[in-house]
Amino acid sequence: MKQIFLKDFVIGGGAPFVLIAGPCVIEDEEKTRDIAVFLKKIAGDLEIPLIFKASYDKANRTSMDSYRGPGLAKGLQILKDIREELGIPVLSDVHRFEEIEKASQALDVMQVPAFLCRQTDFVMEVATSARIINIKKGQFLAPGDISNILTKISSTGNENIMITERGTSFGYNNLVSDFRAIPVMRDMGYPVIFDATHSVQLPGGSGSASGGEREMVPYLSRAAVAVGIDGLFLEVHPDPESALCDGPNSLYLDTLPDLLRTLKKIDEIVKKGTK
Repeated sequence: MKQIFLKDFVIGGGAPFVLIAGPCVIEDEEKTRDIAVFLKKIAGDLEIPLIFKASYDKANRTSMDSYRGPGLAKGLQILKDIREELGIPVLSDVHRFEEIEKASQALDVMQVPAFLCRQTDFVMEVATSARIINIKKGQFLAPGDISNILTKISSTGNENIMITERGTSFGYNNLVSDFRAIPVMRDMGYPVIFDATHSVQLPGGSGSASGGEREMVPYLSRAAVAVGIDGLFLEVHPDPESALCDGPNSLYLDTLPDLLRTLKKIDEIVKKGTK
């Protein structure tokens, strides 16, 4: 498997899982930095590699009246400041061609949203500019379909690719996680991330917003780590009930330490057994 080297840790190839975590969207600079500080401390205490995640613009909100974020310039500056002040890598998603160049200068990992994962020109342009590219597997794709996306990306010369599983559409306003997808995609040769919080999302399930089943996140997280993932993606918030985006499927920040302790133990058992 391809290993990705980022800062002082390795992603993939049997290395301990990396944590990709943060709020769904940047709500304000102070809150975002406070979350990053908390995550850095708990990840450091548990010796879990961390990539901080927050969106500067959520262009795919259900309603046009929903909060989208501070925008490209201000949002990237906040992420860049966190990266430099706290010494942690940062990830955010890009939605438009016009964002790619500036985003590539501020982000360690550029993420292609699930709904854009089959947009060939966009995916290849991001791959050309990104240090590391994270592809969210569309809810509408079978695991095997990812091979075509990987071919597009690797044709640009960028081999620093992560694939993120985030559930598959199951009827209306619901997702289901098929854990067979993880080994299927890992066999393609690149690190696979499991997005536990988006996998419990109920897309559009609240009419003008998406719903979610936050209480199911620990169960899916434990299952995914037991299957053998290379990274875990979690959206977290100090008060999800008041979050401006994806609150119903975000974890309470203070529940994270206990969950991570359990997941680290599972990961050590699984990775030890595969060496």
